[in-house]
Amino acid sequence: MQTLRYLALSTVIINGLPASAGAQAALGQPWDSIAIILQAPGTLNGGYYRYNMPRTDLTVNVGDVTVAPGLALGAWAGFSGSAGKAMTMGDLVLTSTELAPVLRGLSEQHVSVTAIHNHLVGEEPQVTYVHFEGQGAATDLARRLNAVVTLTKTPRPLAPAKPAALSIDTAQVFTKLGKSGRAQGILAQLSFMLVSDTVKQNGMSLVPAMAFGSPINIQAVSPNRAVATGDFAVRESKVGPVLAALAKGRITATAVHTHLIGETPKLYFIHFWGDGPLSDVLTGLRAALDAAK
Repeated sequence: MQTLRYLALSTVIINGLPASAGAQAALGQPWDSIAIILQAPGTLNGGYYRYNMPRTDLTVNVGDVTVAPGLALGAWAGFSGSAGKAMTMGDLVLTSTELAPVLRGLSEQHVSVTAIHNHLVGEEPQVTYVHFEGQGAATDLARRLNAVVTLTKTPRPLAPAKPAALSIDTAQVFTKLGKSGRAQGILAQLSFMLVSDTVKQNGMSLVPAMAFGSPINIQAVSPNRAVATGDFAVRESKVGPVLAALAKGRITATAVHTHLIGETPKLYFIHFWGDGPLSDVLTGLRAALDAAK
């Protein structure tokens, strides 16, 4: 019933960790230098370079579920552009004691904060997500961002992920959601693009996958139960239909907010939490995806 063919990608990253030792492929400069500065492996992902910094140091629970880092604790930084003129975007996953120092650090490093908010509801301990944006020379941006990440307990450098047997029904996940993705152990991860427009900010066209992708992460809790979280990035006209579809599918919308400032057209990000039989969770998610398209 399950399928392993999705694990054969040499550069796949699960839980923000390399799937196997030596999986890091050379990206060229300045992107390899950024990986060294941030002490995080980089991948070319949908037209931008992504550096994952998951909070594997945190044990976060939602009810009786221990949240896997790849489910909802995946801090990351994306870079696009050129060596001399680059943009970075991403978000940091922070504890309550880290928030104030990080906000001061971002200000001192001239990295803009574009959102401060929750993604989950009822988690213990509470975590806060800070979205950021910066522009400048690529390696200079990385050094400035590294100075901020150093203020947190984010584990770096990242240790290679231990191989884990696949224990989530990927055939059902990918078939029901209409798209293949990545999977390892108890996690399946997919990403969608629900906004077809060109989105601009300060006259600059944004890289869609970096600025407004819609990730869905699913974690197997038991053979008969799964939880899911992520967010749908949509235009204003789709907010109502997506919320209605989530409610009908018994999936809780945990936040409706923005990740960007000054973008045109205006986008909204709808975060969610699903918990129940895998088939039911997938049916609710598929209905929400259909409502967003």
